[in-house]
Amino acid sequence: MQIKTPDWVKDAVFYQIFPDRFAKSQQPGSRIAHQIPLESWDAPPTLQGYKGGDLWGVKEKLDYLQDLGINAIYFTPIFQSACNHRYHTHDYYQVDPLLGGNQAFLELLEDCHRRGIKVVLDGVFNHASRGFFFFNDILENGPYSPWLDWFKIQDWPLSAYDGSLPANYVSWVGNRALPQFNHDNPDVREYIMQIAEHWIKLGIDGWRLDVPFEIKTPGFWQEFRDRVKAINPEAYIVGEVWQDSREWLDGSQFDGVMNYLFTAPTIAFTAGDRVVMEYVEYQSYDPYPALDAPGYAAKIEELLQLYPWEIQLTQLNLLDSHDTARLLSIAGGGRESPTAEAQETVKLATLLLLTFPGSPSIYYGDEVSLAGALDPDCRRGFPPETAWNREVLDYHRQLIALRHAHPALRTGNYKVLLAEGMVYIFARQLAAEELIIAINIGTTREKVTLPVSELVSQPDRILYGDGKVTWGTTEESSHLTLQLLPRSGCVLG
Repeated sequence: MQIKTPDWVKDAVFYQIFPDRFAKSQQPGSRIAHQIPLESWDAPPTLQGYKGGDLWGVKEKLDYLQDLGINAIYFTPIFQSACNHRYHTHDYYQVDPLLGGNQAFLELLEDCHRRGIKVVLDGVFNHASRGFFFFNDILENGPYSPWLDWFKIQDWPLSAYDGSLPANYVSWVGNRALPQFNHDNPDVREYIMQIAEHWIKLGIDGWRLDVPFEIKTPGFWQEFRDRVKAINPEAYIVGEVWQDSREWLDGSQFDGVMNYLFTAPTIAFTAGDRVVMEYVEYQSYDPYPALDAPGYAAKIEELLQLYPWEIQLTQLNLLDSHDTARLLSIAGGGRESPTAEAQETVKLATLLLLTFPGSPSIYYGDEVSLAGALDPDCRRGFPPETAWNREVLDYHRQLIALRHAHPALRTGNYKVLLAEGMVYIFARQLAAEELIIAINIGTTREKVTLPVSELVSQPDRILYGDGKVTWGTTEESSHLTLQLLPRSGCVLG
């Protein structure tokens, strides 16, 4: 079948926002409650505490995001819920009142679209919550509830809160706070399809799907795609699948996945043996053992062969997320005072992220050097301006601007030119435009010379980073000599 993915995604730079932690509105009257007890914004986050970030606050930060170069936002869940991360959905038709409710979201959506910023929401359709009306009715009425077949009830009585008793219903990963839907029930299936359609009709630009691999009902995601795309053919459908995703990326289901198969080798290459194992070893990706340049090249070549090119261009590429420790901490940066080595790792990895095929996604705060260990620490409050690392913000701005300025960095071919020792060099090519990206992850200065018969031009201007460039020509071919500083990278154009 012919694969068609949304064109706008190929030009997108995403910013992932965890709404409770990004921005708290400064406007009087915009909040639903003023006297509610909230955690201090700067205090370490807890599993159950709220810090009070809201969608009005995001609206007030749009100038900042535009200045950074962001043109798409992925929000973790915003619907009514009894938890700070909102993956325990109470009502799929109501934006959480603590976030400002439906009014705040619709005004934010309108402002984003006016600025050319796309908005993708998190769809949690595998499970609901104990507070979800249909399940709550079962808790109240037991076997007399009309909604029994919406979930997977195994026995009576149900125990939704007392862990010493059997739950007697199926829940996601055994967490009784998250009863799983019975997707084989046509009414459940129709209910979820109508939720997806409702928000697409209201103007959202796509869905990020939480644990979609848990839904085994045949044809479910094919129908989901058909119904969403019937309303907006350019809607983006991206799944949270951490491993080989060919099963879902055949053109009939998702446009892309959260590309942890890019994340893992990129961390293993740039962080090397500095990876803090306790932050990664129990996660669903493997950013270890350390990779040298040939090892990284092999992983990237394997990844680029895995999916059709049209899908590669709409993958959601990332270095970290709300589900992982932040790269700054993974790379040995500690909790509060990142090491120089950790800062260098993030800089090199960000260069690889912003020059890779697919849509880069920046997790809020990474661009100002926000640290964070495993959940909930990776979900800290966005730091005040006085705490920003300006150098990190500046190179994020430069690389995002470079990506926007050069189509080859967005949709051009990806060609590995050299992978030796700790030096990795590749080209992005689109028609006559060619850029060369070179990275030295080693701790010593490197000088490399390589024949470049695959290129039609001789890019010799440094658009980003540091290095020395020399082109030479013999009768047979051209060759490029690059001198690279330790732990550095550059872009030639």
